[in-house]
Amino acid sequence: MQIEAKEILIMGRFLAIDYGLKRVGLAVSDYGQVIATKLTTVSTLEIFPFLEDYMKKEEVDLIVVGNPKQMDNSPSDSAGAVKIFVDNLSNTFPEMDIYMIDERYTSKIASQSIAKSGIKKKKRQQKGLIDTIAAVLILQDFMKMYQGGVKIDQIGDNDTEE
Repeated sequence: MQIEAKEILIMGRFLAIDYGLKRVGLAVSDYGQVIATKLTTVSTLEIFPFLEDYMKKEEVDLIVVGNPKQMDNSPSDSAGAVKIFVDNLSNTFPEMDIYMIDERYTSKIASQSIAKSGIKKKKRQQKGLIDTIAAVLILQDFMKMYQGGVKIDQIGDNDTEE
């Protein structure tokens, strides 16, 4: 099922996830879904306890996960791990709307943005910073599509590509 983005009445935050084999970058919107900000980076092994705790404290209306793809639109090497993660996410939070959007270039753009930002070299080398900024980029892209009325495939819908 595809939805018209403007058909959703949203009152809580959007949460974006840049899933990696070692770390997970997280970003969150404000309650107006206008501003995306970095939240944190969590070890992949600790992501579900972190999310369960976060969901108890904050109102989250939907989750968007970066979908890793190659330049030719085929799945990247990490796509299998991300699919397993999203399946587990759906099972852990069955009431939550979960979306996936293309994350091509987000880590590269994040690295370039950090390099240009004037942040000291030692801080720039922290890989978790790249992950959280990549999550911010994923969330910004999602919010642009949402606000622009772009149809977005929801995970768990029968016609969503696998």
